[in-house]
Amino acid sequence: MKKLLDVQNLHVSFDTHAGEVKAVRGVNFHLDKGETLAIVGESGSGKSVTTKALMRLIPNPPGRIKEGKMLFEGRDLVKISEKEMEKLRGKDISMIFQDPMTSLNPTMTVGKQVMEPLIKHQKMNKEAARKRAVELLALVGLPNPEARIKQYPHQFSGGQRQRVVIAIALACNPKILIADEPTTALDVTIQAQILELMKELQKKIETSIIFITHDLGVVANVADRVAVMYGGQIVETGTVDEIFYDPRHPYTWGLLSSMPSLDTDEETELQAIPGTPPDLLNPPKGDAFALRSNYALKIDLEQEPPVYQVSPTHFVKSWLLHPDAPAFEPPVNVQQNLRPMPNNFDKPALFEEVR
Repeated sequence: MKKLLDVQNLHVSFDTHAGEVKAVRGVNFHLDKGETLAIVGESGSGKSVTTKALMRLIPNPPGRIKEGKMLFEGRDLVKISEKEMEKLRGKDISMIFQDPMTSLNPTMTVGKQVMEPLIKHQKMNKEAARKRAVELLALVGLPNPEARIKQYPHQFSGGQRQRVVIAIALACNPKILIADEPTTALDVTIQAQILELMKELQKKIETSIIFITHDLGVVANVADRVAVMYGGQIVETGTVDEIFYDPRHPYTWGLLSSMPSLDTDEETELQAIPGTPPDLLNPPKGDAFALRSNYALKIDLEQEPPVYQVSPTHFVKSWLLHPDAPAFEPPVNVQQNLRPMPNNFDKPALFEEVR
């Protein structure tokens, strides 16, 4: 597969009165042409900051991209000028934000808002842009688009507004579509419709998608690959099957243990991850997840783990993958068909369990 986007060692910080918040710390990932990459993690893990950095929407001050590369078709988005970025933003890279009501201008008709990127980036005249806007609203499943194009955002339901936002994002057939928790504000029935719509549209326009979510149930339905994010870092990356059936990081185990399934009955207790996310004003010295993990080793409190390769597509940032680490069985309620980790009980002192 051809790499469309390649993010290398990305660091994003925010300067506050209390000090420097290191929101994103050395993130690496890539996006192939035509694939969907899901970035998952709890609130505050750095998911949205990472994708806003890709769009160069980090307000400066207080935010700044401290270090790293974001290579889009070979061009480093960190180094190009704002004028060059404006030509890419909305045309080649588009974004769907969480709340459709705050994404839309309440003083403009929906039609004008869909037409705007067509006039700016595609250089269409108003008549051609209006015709294309009607086609886009029909494409995203809005009934009677000819009439609705004249209406304002408050005249649409939440699900319909999200469809309008998707139509705006897709107006210029972007090469990358970033969806930042696009179904969070919607009820489950509308969520399913929007997710199905995005899958259909991806096939039609062959765009690549970065899908931001904290809902692993959503991930299983839409993603090809998954990046699990914690404490401003990506701790595990793999295909959907690898993340769901062979997870190796304790944080991924925690996320899966806290997710209900069709087999969950009223007597089954879902497992919560203890503690709170790390303070990124003063990031932990070793593994950011160590203080919340039941599988922490002494070395986790002293040294940051490297990234270990499990398969050609599966990478894990955890000392548990070190040859000298003890063997831990993942929680029983994660998945019943997980492969066991290799046994190795002759371990140096650094690889003794903390608890």
